[in-house]
Amino acid sequence: MANRLLKRVRDYAQVRAEGDITLDVSINALEFFEVDPLGLDHTDRRLLRAVIEKFNGGPVGLDTIAAATSEEPDTVEDVLEPFLMQLGFLARTPRGRIVTPQAYRHLGLPVKETPLERVEQEKLF
Repeated sequence: MANRLLKRVRDYAQVRAEGDITLDVSINALEFFEVDPLGLDHTDRRLLRAVIEKFNGGPVGLDTIAAATSEEPDTVEDVLEPFLMQLGFLARTPRGRIVTPQAYRHLGLPVKETPLERVEQEKLF
């Protein structure tokens, strides 16, 4: 992931900054490529929003997420999910993937009862 972003910043610098990669050029490049301060890009945010908006935050299966985002299931599982899980934005449960309250907050969405809270409450009974 970091290497891919570095290559994109390098390409941006070559075209827009005479090849010099400075802090300002790096920030501008990441903004240009819609990478937020946590490293999420458009595809990451699209996946989270799809689960939130189409499936009420989950739980939802891998194939359904892939279909809803027009991504291959392998891409979702091997490329997108690990980083989102590492950030604590996505969780796997026996019933499917769910979006966490941290993801709602990061996307600027109101946090309602989340699937994770529902799963935790179900464990009580």
